[in-house]
Amino acid sequence: MKNRVCELFGIRYPIVQGGMVWCSGWRLASAVSNAGGLGLLGAGSMHPDTLREHIVKCRAATERPFGVNVPLMYPEIDKLMQILVEEGVKIVFTSAGNPALYTDFLHRHGITVAHVVSSTRFAQKCEQAGVDAVVAEGFEAGGHNGREETSTLCLIPAVRRAVSLPLLAAGGIASGEAMAAVMMLGADGVQVGTRFALSCESSAHDDFKARCLGQPEGDTLLTLKSLSPTRLVKNGFFFQVDEAQKRGASPEELRLLLGKGRAKKGIFEGDLQEGKLEIGQIASTLTRVQPAAEIVAEMVTTSRTLLRSAGEKAVF
Repeated sequence: MKNRVCELFGIRYPIVQGGMVWCSGWRLASAVSNAGGLGLLGAGSMHPDTLREHIVKCRAATERPFGVNVPLMYPEIDKLMQILVEEGVKIVFTSAGNPALYTDFLHRHGITVAHVVSSTRFAQKCEQAGVDAVVAEGFEAGGHNGREETSTLCLIPAVRRAVSLPLLAAGGIASGEAMAAVMMLGADGVQVGTRFALSCESSAHDDFKARCLGQPEGDTLLTLKSLSPTRLVKNGFFFQVDEAQKRGASPEELRLLLGKGRAKKGIFEGDLQEGKLEIGQIASTLTRVQPAAEIVAEMVTTSRTLLRSAGEKAVF
């Protein structure tokens, strides 16, 4: 018996690093791939030429498979897709949109496609669209999130019953214990965001990492629900949004408040008050910045031990 995620992506361990805006550059993606997982470049915060540069640098830094995460709401999506083809990218994770839009196009160019969903209904749409794998992400996750607010432990068994695709669990997963738990619920592997966002190789600002590590429970909240639900750290900008929503601000007003570059300001530039600080709930359990390879090794060792002690065969 073999692990379907490992077979599909040609990797050693069923651990995928989330393609997070302003965190997931070539240094992080190549480090995770070199450690035996699957590193992803986060195209959502890259101009097309910047993405091309990161693909080239990532390929030079690792001989192992890596991929690109592409939010389908990206404004220059056609240009981005052409770059993926021109640069010979072999794995693409799509998110924030209809999986049917580009799956056939990517398949025609020999690209393996996974899509991120927040509900069973959208997982079924992925299977109908012909994607190769699905990432089911619970609302514990940082950044953009599902309106359903379904937790990972509820979502994974429901999606497992609904589709036959290789299944990656995401949202609140930062340890080998969590990895073992979701695999016993039916996942074939995991996608890890927050812990890698706070790793040594993450391109996030050091001040952002320090602010997120070990924050109090409840210090993040899902907000901006009338636009696109997003989990944010409670800071000055968060409370501006919260006040606007409480007085009944329209979506247009919220867009104006959000403006441009808020996530870059917070995550990449380290403005902890006016920036948009996207991070998952699980950050409250993390206390230190670690190299990506150390994170992968810890998760693999712990999850294998737990699965074997529970009588489950660890197939990776």
